[in-house]
Amino acid sequence: MRRAPLPPHLSAGSFSLRAADKAGVTRTRTRAGDLVTVSRGIRMPLASRAAGTVALRAYTELDDGSILALGSAARLWKAPLPPWQGEDWRIHLARRRGASMPRRVNVVGHLLTLLPDEVVELDGVRLTSPARTFLDLARMLPVEDLVAVADSLVCEHGPEHPFPRRALCSIADLRGMVARHPGSRGVRTARAAVELVRVGADSAPETQMRLALVQAGLPEPVLNHVVWGQVEWGGGAAPVLWPDAAYPQWRLALQYEGPHHNRDEQYLRDIRRADTAARSGWQELRVSRFDLAGDRPAVVRKVRAALESRGWRPR
Repeated sequence: MRRAPLPPHLSAGSFSLRAADKAGVTRTRTRAGDLVTVSRGIRMPLASRAAGTVALRAYTELDDGSILALGSAARLWKAPLPPWQGEDWRIHLARRRGASMPRRVNVVGHLLTLLPDEVVELDGVRLTSPARTFLDLARMLPVEDLVAVADSLVCEHGPEHPFPRRALCSIADLRGMVARHPGSRGVRTARAAVELVRVGADSAPETQMRLALVQAGLPEPVLNHVVWGQVEWGGGAAPVLWPDAAYPQWRLALQYEGPHHNRDEQYLRDIRRADTAARSGWQELRVSRFDLAGDRPAVVRKVRAALESRGWRPR
């Protein structure tokens, strides 16, 4: 017998039996062999490669009070989690305090005190707001990793940047969230982290680089700095460089190079970028993950030497 096709909004990812009932899908159809039972009351098409909100939406369809939180919310906000946390793919599901604890396979349940504006929707999925997600992660992450999360939430780039980006929340939002929950778990970590958050870091390694330099007593680099110069084809001044971090006073640009910089096309773009920096009177310093490793990361020595070569002297 040919199976009845699922409605498009159910076939794209996970769905709850509750949602199937509302769509008029019979329970016999939800037991068919082309569907897999992900958890009690949750189905997903067997061949589905759904990710993000589409993969997790069923968990908030189960009832009107279930909310994705902590690591699950962080993933949906695309916030960087440390490797040890990133490998934990259990679903963090919360309900408001006073409700029953979420209990099901592959789910970590939480009861949270949530104010109305601390729960939002993303593509139809209920989850904690970016600022509330930051606060909740403070109970499980050390300060440096929490700063990387916060940096990603507040990161934005203006229209002069080749990849403009809007922030999910502001540093003021993070401060306000910490202030309204003075007795929450991890609030001391959150307070310490929010003082170190800056706008403009695109990745956790960029945050790690900045923190390592500041902790070593070097000047704090500027994020979101735009270098203007003459474009190659002539004409007036225009943005020509967008360093990951910069020391404008000494014309030193820091570029963190992740694995994608090993690709041929990116490698050629990196050479052209270094040539542009030199023509503009800037020195470009390239930083790899090896420069960030260990208790005494090599990036500190490299940046100190480059700064001194361009006239900086420690006070």
